[in-house]
Amino acid sequence: MDIQTFLDRLSRERFYDGQICHVRTIPARPPQFKDLQGGLTPALEKALHRAGVKRLYTHQASAIEHLRQGRNVVVVTGTASGKTLCYTIPIVETLAAQPLATALCLFPTKALTQDQLRALSRFQNEDEGLNFLAGAYDGDTPPTLRRQLRDSASVILTNPDMLHTGILPNHASWNRFLAHLKYVVIDEIHAYRGVFGSHLANVLRRLRRLCNHYGSSPQFVCCSATIANPKEHAERVCGAPMELVNNDGSPRGAKRFVLWNPPPIKTAATGSAGQWRAG
Repeated sequence: MDIQTFLDRLSRERFYDGQICHVRTIPARPPQFKDLQGGLTPALEKALHRAGVKRLYTHQASAIEHLRQGRNVVVVTGTASGKTLCYTIPIVETLAAQPLATALCLFPTKALTQDQLRALSRFQNEDEGLNFLAGAYDGDTPPTLRRQLRDSASVILTNPDMLHTGILPNHASWNRFLAHLKYVVIDEIHAYRGVFGSHLANVLRRLRRLCNHYGSSPQFVCCSATIANPKEHAERVCGAPMELVNNDGSPRGAKRFVLWNPPPIKTAATGSAGQWRAG
């Protein structure tokens, strides 16, 4: 049974009579692709093909081109639109060309950190020259692995609290990582608002000062699916100018919104209205 048949039958039911007051249909949207200026290396193309990605969506190509030109980017597109590739591809191609380069990725939850670590690991292939150490650096990371990541990792995936308490106060031990830092990724940037957002903004300013001390100037990549003022918000959090990428090229299935107006519950109270008490 399709949706329209279901709604037609429902509207004819005596119990539901007159409760459907409005139906709006948003049509499906086909994918929109864009060829990336300069293309991709054969190794990256093979890695994307293994992941089932044949072409890049418009927003992915736009974000990558901005990053290649040295700009900071905030990407605002729908959920499951492939925002991860907007920063994963530039990170991986930079690591392939500059083995000493590093990247820092900040996520608000440990679950998201582990999910993105798995996505990044799909690009690793020593035979194709894509060989780098990436790892999650948080409260669950064993001490031996922490030392290995600090001394050798190309990509660190962590959270703002760990950056504040575990990395920045010990920046002398992180001088290799900070001196070659190319990208700082802030995923789900809409989560950083209010007091939490102001704390993160100050932590990022500390990070930028330390990077300047060690001779690096990383680019910022921010991502969000639900935010009304993405450019302004990202610039205030990161303290740097941003390029907005919101030309979502991912496909979307048709959606139907049904506004329902149920009747009052007549059995909620008995007696005349004059006998009802308020308070």
